[in-house]
Amino acid sequence: MSLLRVRGLKVAYGGIHAVRGIDFEVGSGELVCLIGANGAGKSSALKGIMGLVRAQGDVHFGDASLRRLPTDAIVARGMALVPEGRGIFGRLTVAENLDMGAYCRRDREGIRADLARVYALFPRLHERRAQLGGTLSGGEQQMLAIARALMARPRLLLLDEPSMGLAPLMVAKIYETIAAIAAEGVTLLLVEQNAHLALKVSQRAYVMESGVITLHGPAAQLACDAQVRSAYLGE
Repeated sequence: MSLLRVRGLKVAYGGIHAVRGIDFEVGSGELVCLIGANGAGKSSALKGIMGLVRAQGDVHFGDASLRRLPTDAIVARGMALVPEGRGIFGRLTVAENLDMGAYCRRDREGIRADLARVYALFPRLHERRAQLGGTLSGGEQQMLAIARALMARPRLLLLDEPSMGLAPLMVAKIYETIAAIAAEGVTLLLVEQNAHLALKVSQRAYVMESGVITLHGPAAQLACDAQVRSAYLGE
């Protein structure tokens, strides 16, 4: 069963058409990736889904359309975004950033349980819970961005370039955590330039070029595709 269904999604910035009418879907419990070169329109697609930029087309989440809903209402319905560049609150502590992730919730017991969960996923954040977000390393900030999104208790988590700018050891840690989140049953849509990593952890994949989807299928199958291997895997 599809949790997210996107039909005819278009995003333009003035005369620049970043997303040119794409269709795709993510099934409940799946980890699906959207890969492509820088500038392919991947991040714009996520922003259009989340209502962060004006978009045309239709986005269904569960059995409801998200058309014209503001971003806070989309989050309240169970979707959260870990943005490219992390977007943490640098002048707030780690704990305060996590509190902001739960801003639309009122279930105090559930919030406390989820706080314990993210601290278990990211022990380093627990160690630094009183530290200002802006003083964390890049990898720690990426951990915080993911943890903050999880505090919204999303049914669908959108991850935009989680490996960008990180050292290889930290990238490995982040992807171990992504796999652990998926194993808990959270549905994930992953946008990545690092196609090798994305295809390795995903069940299905879409390839985006110049604002359109050009290929899709099982991730393992696309990882063996000659065109994908040449364009995105450096082979």
